[in-house]
Amino acid sequence: MAHRFLIKEVANQAGLSTATVDRVLNGRAHVSARAAARVQAALGELARQEQNLAAKGRTVWVDVVVEAPERFSRELRRAAEAVLGQVGSVVIRPRFSLHEVMSESQMIATLRRIAKRGSQGVCLKARDLPGVRAEVAALIAKGIPVVTIVTDIDGALAYAGLDNEQAGQVAATLIARQVKQGCVLTSQSREDFAGEATRIKAFEAALKTLAPAVRLIATHDGGGLNPTTARAVGKVLADQGAVHAVYSVGGGNRAICAALDAAAVKPHVYVAHDLDADNLALLAQGAVSFVLYHDLEADMHLAYRHILRFHRLISGSEVSGLSDVQIILPANVPAAIRGQSGR
Repeated sequence: MAHRFLIKEVANQAGLSTATVDRVLNGRAHVSARAAARVQAALGELARQEQNLAAKGRTVWVDVVVEAPERFSRELRRAAEAVLGQVGSVVIRPRFSLHEVMSESQMIATLRRIAKRGSQGVCLKARDLPGVRAEVAALIAKGIPVVTIVTDIDGALAYAGLDNEQAGQVAATLIARQVKQGCVLTSQSREDFAGEATRIKAFEAALKTLAPAVRLIATHDGGGLNPTTARAVGKVLADQGAVHAVYSVGGGNRAICAALDAAAVKPHVYVAHDLDADNLALLAQGAVSFVLYHDLEADMHLAYRHILRFHRLISGSEVSGLSDVQIILPANVPAAIRGQSGR
């Protein structure tokens, strides 16, 4: 496998032993598919972070562990790498463990591997489950700070991400301006992502005040993935019929729009989250009315700063703050995002 990095560098990036990396790189026997995939991913990460590798300063290894659809993980990885040179004199080296679906036991195993091999911090997007909370506490007790991103977990050191309560309230306001009665469909990826649950709770409370005649129906088991989301929404539409508005909290919007088209349902307003490639296209086509956006680069910058403060590598006042929600229409897509829409 052609590469230009030292085996030790690849091993540190992959979180594997040098012996395992050597076997993978030289095509030797007794290599698991997981190890081979991790080495390949590490080579890509090193290539993208090459400029950062040449920087001077203390190296801080940060593990970024995410359960999310690939379209979102791709944006988060881009943001995590984009701000590497903006957090003081240290050299941050992120290692990524990105999965579309992780069971509680898989997430626990991942966090335990990180604890065993060592890390200076973890940026975590995971469901708020008892076993995950226990592993977060164990990492922090071991001196490895855990900062949650986008969705919080009880017991984490800090949270970096959007104001989920504000997001739900904004979505309710946008919908209530156009729909005063009828049916509103809400779609979560999972009920145990705390951030999504907060959005839905705030949305329902605000909509009850702004449009009390509106009736809500919900789906919450699509995982944000297109095939499963299509089935979940299709089932609801078969039972329900007319839907006058959609608030998509957990993604899978191509699938939701396709299910609406198949059922010949055209909502008056459709509110989604995040400016990934799918949502940019749907926004341009008019299938999605508004996208609620928050700056992932700012979120990752804040997450890194929380970790550095934990280790007393930066000074100053306590870092804090939530990302404000921005309402995006086709006319005001941020230039930086528009320029990446073809990636």
